[in-house]
Amino acid sequence: MIRNVAIVSLSSGITGEESVRYEVEIGLRRLKEYGLNVKFMPHALKGLEYVRDHPEKRAEDLLEAFRDPEIDMILCAIGGDDTYRLLPYLFDHNELAEAVTDKVFLGFSDTTVNHLMLHKVGLKTFYGQAFLCDVCDLGPDMLPYTRKYFEELVTTGTIREVTPSDVWYEERKQFSPDQVGTTTPAHPNQGFELLQGSPAFSGKILGGCIDSLYDFFDGGRYADMPVLCRKYHLFPEREDWKGRILLLESSEEKPTPALYRKALEFLKGTGVFDVVSGVLAGKPMDETYAEEYKQLLVEVINRPELPIVFNLNIGHAMPRCIIPFGVDAAVDAERQIIRFTE
Repeated sequence: MIRNVAIVSLSSGITGEESVRYEVEIGLRRLKEYGLNVKFMPHALKGLEYVRDHPEKRAEDLLEAFRDPEIDMILCAIGGDDTYRLLPYLFDHNELAEAVTDKVFLGFSDTTVNHLMLHKVGLKTFYGQAFLCDVCDLGPDMLPYTRKYFEELVTTGTIREVTPSDVWYEERKQFSPDQVGTTTPAHPNQGFELLQGSPAFSGKILGGCIDSLYDFFDGGRYADMPVLCRKYHLFPEREDWKGRILLLESSEEKPTPALYRKALEFLKGTGVFDVVSGVLAGKPMDETYAEEYKQLLVEVINRPELPIVFNLNIGHAMPRCIIPFGVDAAVDAERQIIRFTE
């Protein structure tokens, strides 16, 4: 049972801006309705500029949240694009390894980088939702499918199984107080799509946002990101991927097929596709480039026997489930279910 939640801003500091205060208040009310005590870590609400300029303070907040014995869950405020800058403050003197304790850690998008940091120090984490994006949703409540998984996590501390959502929702184009209580158009969802290979496979899941993983290898966004990721060996070694299931989902930037191909080619170059037991791919936001992504996954990976399942409700498209990293997962695309066991 989760009782005390710490909110951290490890990437963007938008949660501290006055323009989103009304959203934050919605989220706080919902968390309190679950009986949760909420603590914003000291620098989480400092705003965009401060959080951007002080990666050492972001790292400090994460370490403090892990050290605090009263905190049960660390919830990321939102993603962003530069959480890699925390690396020196978490690894130069084994700070993260010495601070980490067995807590629930939940986030997605750029938080992919934090998940891999925590993987390095042996923590099992949860991927798929964030405070501002999900708990603070402007609808009358959290989206039902999203809420179902969030409730399971905060009431049991785990996720037992994931099935597809019946519907998917269009991206919200406008964020303002007059949008409170509204939902975006919904469309029927077709469930898990087996692109190739056996419908049943298993392994521990790891991965995240393909845009963030691309930046591990390409310095186009930040020239020093690939340098730091190599220095701290952030992307797991090929041997560590053996028997795992690779999760990939795409961001709100809706990467072009050309960029998606490059990302897959970088990943292929690591040898990951030669050793994993399967690939899970999230539904793209607004289903943009869905057909192209499916074709590229098959074409670039070029291992017909490797199971690839597309269209999971995970990542940037709404609604969102939560997927545990580091626990045994059994995927059955035929029965449309993923089961998790400790």
